[in-house]
Amino acid sequence: MKTLYLLRHAKSSWDHADLKDFERPLADRGINDIPVMAERFKARDGRVGCIICSPAVRTKTTAKMFAEQIGFPSDEIGSNPELYFAGSNMFLKAARLLDDEYEAAMLVGHNPAITDFVNEMAGADIDNIPTCGLVQLSLPIKAWSEIEFSSAKLVEFDFPKKIARE
Repeated sequence: MKTLYLLRHAKSSWDHADLKDFERPLADRGINDIPVMAERFKARDGRVGCIICSPAVRTKTTAKMFAEQIGFPSDEIGSNPELYFAGSNMFLKAARLLDDEYEAAMLVGHNPAITDFVNEMAGADIDNIPTCGLVQLSLPIKAWSEIEFSSAKLVEFDFPKKIARE
């Protein structure tokens, strides 16, 4: 059994119109949401053996800050350029490349790919995974290379404003 966490990057800033999309930093709200989500992750006994993120500034910053909050060494975060504006097929490919020594792993990326990937993996009907949204999938596999669409169970779907809605 493997566990895959998917984290959408935190809220990004649009304050600098001259920056390319790839270079956009996090907004203050995004920076403030990361510790909240990391605490909720830890409260559910969340653990990961690896974190792989898109190389965009906002995803790298999200991954680094989240890792620091959960006690994961930020210098061990991997980067996969295929996760930058990837489709769900690229998320599947990235998951298949994970090392089997990891029982739990996290991919940090962008929408709409994360929402599409979760829906295809778990047969879910999530309209939108918000910024800093975190999904936990349970997979009945022994090796990451065995991962297939429609094979996961959606265990948790959390996002910064969820508590306010409940």
